[in-house]
Amino acid sequence: MEGERRVGVAVDFSPCSKKALTWAVENIVRDGDQLILINVQPGGYFEGTEIQLWEATGSPLIPLTEFSDPAIMKKYGMRPDAEILDILNTVARQKEIVVVTKIFWGDPREKICEAIEKIPLSCLIIGNRGLGKIKRVLLGSVSNYVVNSAVCPVTVVKTNHED
Repeated sequence: MEGERRVGVAVDFSPCSKKALTWAVENIVRDGDQLILINVQPGGYFEGTEIQLWEATGSPLIPLTEFSDPAIMKKYGMRPDAEILDILNTVARQKEIVVVTKIFWGDPREKICEAIEKIPLSCLIIGNRGLGKIKRVLLGSVSNYVVNSAVCPVTVVKTNHED
């Protein structure tokens, strides 16, 4: 793995995470990189025993072919967005990169920082929802927490309300 970059992108299928993924693909990802999507699902009741086992460590790395299969992703409780799948398949072909996804369950702030250390990532790109000051204080900002806690460079891609 010497010299191989692992570029992480936090993805929750919101418009701001799509923008962060697009920005990463256009500006950061280079030929031969490994693109790792980090997705955090809410914790709570789990139907599958596999998910109960993965709650502490996250899912195994899921290759793009499996991530594109709705039947496989259903067992993870996810429905990937068609636009994101199109972006990923295109960049995987054009830049000859490996695309994988890792799913965590719990608090996004903590789990994204955990992913950075455990995978480990060379850098992380994350979207910013653009919460106002009051909402940010009440709800907290995932991107702000990650920027201040991560052990790798973090780029925050801001979302304009016009987008």
